[in-house]
Amino acid sequence: MRFFKQQDEARAQTRQLLLLFALAVLALVLAINAALALTWHLFTPGIPGYPAYFFTVNTVMTLVFVLGGWWLETSSLEGGGEKLARRVGAREAWPSSRLDEQKLCNIASELAIAASMTTPQVMVLNRVERINAFAAGWDEDDAVIAVTRGALDQLTRDELQGLVAHELSHIREGDTRLNMRLAGMVFGLEMIFNLGAGMCERDENDRRSVLAVPGLAIMAAGFLGWLAGRALKAAVSRQREFLADARAVQYTRSRDGLGGVLRKVAREQGTGASPSFHPSVQHMLLVGPQARAHWMDSHPPLAERIRRIYGRSMPSLRPDDDESALTRPGAML
Repeated sequence: MRFFKQQDEARAQTRQLLLLFALAVLALVLAINAALALTWHLFTPGIPGYPAYFFTVNTVMTLVFVLGGWWLETSSLEGGGEKLARRVGAREAWPSSRLDEQKLCNIASELAIAASMTTPQVMVLNRVERINAFAAGWDEDDAVIAVTRGALDQLTRDELQGLVAHELSHIREGDTRLNMRLAGMVFGLEMIFNLGAGMCERDENDRRSVLAVPGLAIMAAGFLGWLAGRALKAAVSRQREFLADARAVQYTRSRDGLGGVLRKVAREQGTGASPSFHPSVQHMLLVGPQARAHWMDSHPPLAERIRRIYGRSMPSLRPDDDESALTRPGAML
């Protein structure tokens, strides 16, 4: 795996997608101004021009909704990554009483030192029997890594290293902060759609007001903006997953670490439905629930991630498989 090349490609793709996201917001502002200008002419035939500050007010109100949605969505992370992790059922790791959790904490400390990072708080999703994990927090100082019980029970030490390295990359690259901001923008676009839908609602006499005409235009523009924003947000998230995969290989110098994790997850996904997670962490997970590629998915197809790591397609692994078969002092801890 040419991890430096893949990192550069993922960062370049992210920059392009963020530019497209900004252009989508700009297009939404222009569409709403055009729709309201057309509505003004329909209701005021023969009156030339527009009221004072017509376009300025339309633009400001549109941006207020978009930025207000960003503020509402990102405020859910107040209190740091630990608060979010506890909300979805995680608890702090107990390294003094459980060997597997001691091993996990040791791995997190080793990799954080190697990456010149602050060691994040380690937490465990003790009720989730499938392999998964996520990182949360605005920055390194309040970051946490939450790992499922299934990962602790089924992964070797090398595979746990690959999993933790992937999550550390998300923290190092600021992916959680980026995803939450984009999610807030998308929520703001949805609020614009809801505003238009509200203007189109019938009153107690089952009649629509004159606001239904501009409301319909705002609803249409808001829906198209929300659809484009959500698709671009998902595309950004998929590129950040590719970047974190490449970083994990760089940190561990092993394809079989993270590669083994993804191949075991591939086998799990073939045996039944994956457990559902709280919507606030769906996009942060190591692997998403989808089984096939979709343009709205926040994660790339599992087979594509495995192919990029190994340079070719690889079969799935059983939980007790360990292709690397490495035996070295300290492998237990």
